[in-house]
Amino acid sequence: MTATSDEPTTAERRGEPAPSRDTVQSLARGLAVIRAFDADHPELTLSEVARRADITRAAAGRFLRTLEELGYVRGRDRLFALTPRVLELGFSYLSALSIPEIVQPHLERLSREVDESVSAAVLDGEEIVYIARVPTRRIMSVRITIGTRFPAFATSMGRALLAGMPAAERDALLAASALPALTDRTLTNASALRDELARVAEQGWALVDGELEPGLRSVAVPLHDRRGDVVAAVNVSTSATRDSVDHVLAQYLPPLQQTAAAIDAELRLV
Repeated sequence: MTATSDEPTTAERRGEPAPSRDTVQSLARGLAVIRAFDADHPELTLSEVARRADITRAAAGRFLRTLEELGYVRGRDRLFALTPRVLELGFSYLSALSIPEIVQPHLERLSREVDESVSAAVLDGEEIVYIARVPTRRIMSVRITIGTRFPAFATSMGRALLAGMPAAERDALLAASALPALTDRTLTNASALRDELARVAEQGWALVDGELEPGLRSVAVPLHDRRGDVVAAVNVSTSATRDSVDHVLAQYLPPLQQTAAAIDAELRLV
């Protein structure tokens, strides 16, 4: 592929190094025109676009007309602005991101804020599967890594995920699931568990206190895709000897909900 040219740039006129032979100058300049617009400059004149993109007025005019014909730019009263269609340019990148890649940086920030271990999981049949995690200390006898599985019914993330399922699917899944007593506090009665999941669905969060392992407390909230479906869950987990239930709900739940809202905002773009 060889370079193409419309007009010499300011850099070229100044005698600065020429770009690589494989660089398509028209594409580079077209992207520069798009980047000329930002939050502080949502509308620009032709001259302003040329100056901010470092190209001539003639070239800026051609690129703006092309982008306008393609629907990425609108022009009115000698002012130009980007249209929402430019979001398509980033959609492919966002679509290629997996949920773990989107979630991980949010979990890292949340863990620093609450100074506790935080995780994300998805539902796979009767179990949750960990897809992201930021541990701060060992709080379980079992080491949790990406791919670790636990029974959904006895975990906070599992209950957040089960509560987000259509009722008929959830009931069928619970009917086919074993509900073993993992500790002396595990909720094993199917009817009581359905009531608890209804409460989780209504309040938007799930708290599990010593049901998966003695002394382990965790609170979880669901994550939603662009259709509003529950696709994953995130939680904060801690030790019962260190944090009371009231402390978990007062200090960990609000930042957890804020983190979930930020993740949901990104998932809606995917």
